[in-house]
Amino acid sequence: MTNKEHWENIYTTKTPAEVSWTETYPKTSIELLAACNAPKDAAIIDIGGGDSLVVDSLLALGYTDISVLDISAAAIERAKNRLGEDASKITWIVADILDFKPTKNYYIWHDRAVFHFLTTTLDIAQYTQLVGQCVRNMVVGTFSQNGPKKCSGLDISQYSTRTLAQTFEPKLHLCDSFYTDHHTPFGTIQNFAFVRMSVK
Repeated sequence: MTNKEHWENIYTTKTPAEVSWTETYPKTSIELLAACNAPKDAAIIDIGGGDSLVVDSLLALGYTDISVLDISAAAIERAKNRLGEDASKITWIVADILDFKPTKNYYIWHDRAVFHFLTTTLDIAQYTQLVGQCVRNMVVGTFSQNGPKKCSGLDISQYSTRTLAQTFEPKLHLCDSFYTDHHTPFGTIQNFAFVRMSVK
């Protein structure tokens, strides 16, 4: 099964209550995005946004240039259906992040739990090079060294806040970092490392 097939299967067979990453309100992400002090018309992209509620919160806050990227077309369709008429305000991108070719620069790049699925040196380097080319501010959350070692049956890369920041230096410099516990819909706890970084 390819990566895309894996995620299409997840999003066509499981409800939000049956996947670990679901949040009723993406508090950590929104607070970190707000700390970037982006103008309301700034370009913001949510990597692996799937059917998460980050896009809903950004719309509610008045942001007008929002993109959502996900490898799963089914995830994107779920988000569109949830948003209804507001879906037309979003740029939807169905793509593997390693195949993504940005056509503009982003004021904020947000990634909660995509980057840690990259486990080879080559893939990690490709991702960091992509970010270095088109991003002014970045918010990334991954499983920490005290978090899970797998997600949805796939291996992941664990990070400390320090190693996560070091992966994107020197093109980006660290503005904020911390650990936080995510409570899954089925009662387990996952520890995340979050960093907020910006160009120097």
